[in-house]
Amino acid sequence: MFDKIIDSLGEPYFQTENCLIYNADCVTSMIKLPPEMIDLTVTSPPYNIGKEYEKKMDLSDYLDWCKSWLKEIYRLTTSNGSFWLNLGYQSVENIGKAIPISYFLWDKTAFFLIQEIVWNYGAGVACKNFFSPRNEKFLWYAKDPENYIFNLDDVRDPNVKYPNQKKNGKLKVNPKGKNPTDVWQFPKVTSGRNRSSNERTPHPAQFPIAVIDRIIKASSNPQDVILDPFLGSGTTAIASINLNRKFIGFEINKTYCDIAVARIKQKLSQPVQTCLSL
Repeated sequence: MFDKIIDSLGEPYFQTENCLIYNADCVTSMIKLPPEMIDLTVTSPPYNIGKEYEKKMDLSDYLDWCKSWLKEIYRLTTSNGSFWLNLGYQSVENIGKAIPISYFLWDKTAFFLIQEIVWNYGAGVACKNFFSPRNEKFLWYAKDPENYIFNLDDVRDPNVKYPNQKKNGKLKVNPKGKNPTDVWQFPKVTSGRNRSSNERTPHPAQFPIAVIDRIIKASSNPQDVILDPFLGSGTTAIASINLNRKFIGFEINKTYCDIAVARIKQKLSQPVQTCLSL
């Protein structure tokens, strides 16, 4: 499969036995790939809010651009595959101060929307005139609403208040734990001299590995192919390698590619690692 990708796209920026990274535009690259080769896509595109890695567009242009990569992700996804999309907020003149971008995009794809997940984190900007933002959204899509991977037992929360409670002599709670629900509480990757997270990189919008880890466990199986078309600091790649999945990533910014590559090399240099046959 990786040979087919390389035949279509040329030599990658970085390659390991189970990982391909391309320093390239994701839309023009995905168009060249054969259909139905990706089991799970997990990504967080630019929010169009003027961050250092993006050029702010008019809202209509931004939504048109989003529809272009949404279309390609759908085409590349296997029949029982899923797509997890993280989105933040955007201010729209005369409309709203902090509108979740998911409200603009949730129906702009052929995917079936399974659920919205709220990621609640601790750190963030303090506000005076409205409540301090402490969450972002994930939209969980499936290509087939009747046939998609969901490994609940792999992501159950073992923190059960009454784990031994019984009814009619049987345990009321699954011994593996409870369903984590649709509100997830994971700390943000913080920066700063005294509070910087251990996994912090120079990337300005980095995900914690724990969030992506849960998504990959829930929505894919070992040896599956994971895609992140907006690779950023490489968190999806790290989580995929940790969980014995194959990974393909696109990142248009060479500096961020180098950050991701450094993280992957560091991960693979650790004594305990799993190699996959392709």
